[in-house]
Amino acid sequence: MNRKQRKSTRLKGFDYANPGYYFLTVCTYQRDHLFGRIEDGQMKLNGAGETVKHCWLDIPRHFPHAVLHEHVIMPNHIHGIIELVPINGNDGIPPVGVKNFSPLRTGSDPVPFASPTKTIGSIIRGFKIGVTKWFRSETDIYSPWQRN
Repeated sequence: MNRKQRKSTRLKGFDYANPGYYFLTVCTYQRDHLFGRIEDGQMKLNGAGETVKHCWLDIPRHFPHAVLHEHVIMPNHIHGIIELVPINGNDGIPPVGVKNFSPLRTGSDPVPFASPTKTIGSIIRGFKIGVTKWFRSETDIYSPWQRN
């Protein structure tokens, strides 16, 4: 079987855990208009769009080294700027447990999950998971996101 290799949109050799500003665009699968509509020049969010907004604004709670700047939600994508900032330590990212792994969660543990990786990719993966959970519980859409 001869499968076509997908080209990466990432800069080869770049460490995406580096502190700095990252401009991101996250698109829906097949550019479907899932988050609302433009009406009289204004974006009107539907339930999915409100969930996207909530999950986006919740990023710093799960990733304390991420600072949100401007963002805009459109019918089929979101643009946003996330800044990774140094905090505590040489690489600027707070250590999490032994060998920098996240602690295991228990039923009574009030601490939110923190990813063991510190990259912009892990942040977006967490964001996408939150929105996908909403879609799977509230709609018949199983995979709302475009790959990469």
